[in-house]
Amino acid sequence: MPTPPFAEPSAEDIDIVSHQLGRPARNVVGIAARCSCGAPTVVATKPRLDDGTPFPTLYYLCHPAATAAISTLEATGVMPQLAALLGEQDDLARDYLTAHQAYLADRNSLEIVDELAGISAGGMPTRVKCLHALAGHALSAGPGVNPIGDRALALANWSPEVCQCEDYSARG
Repeated sequence: MPTPPFAEPSAEDIDIVSHQLGRPARNVVGIAARCSCGAPTVVATKPRLDDGTPFPTLYYLCHPAATAAISTLEATGVMPQLAALLGEQDDLARDYLTAHQAYLADRNSLEIVDELAGISAGGMPTRVKCLHALAGHALSAGPGVNPIGDRALALANWSPEVCQCEDYSARG
């Protein structure tokens, strides 16, 4: 199976992600999206962690400004609004199902974990449960793949095109 198109993380990437998260980065297999300055924005994480735990969230939003902007959307009730659209717009629901299938294919190309069969992230394919996971998928896959992630990014007070990074250099 082909591997999703993300760059293998460098030691500096892992240091930056650890700084962004405020804890050691674990089980990162790739940098799936970057800020305009080059800092990691989304990491790709192993489907089974080193301790054996199944981990469904392949695309993990790590950039603090992006995470804060998406958290604000969640706190202001955007998730129920987006979820309601799934019930109102058949084309959106169909595209969201396709996003779910793409997510599964990406994760399964790294490793098939039986406990995660049919489970993607963010509530796909029928719910909107975690905008962080959906935005991470949208940033990683590109526009048009995850319609709910795309909408969340459009509503967020953050853009990968405008650097809002602190000094994430590994040099301290």
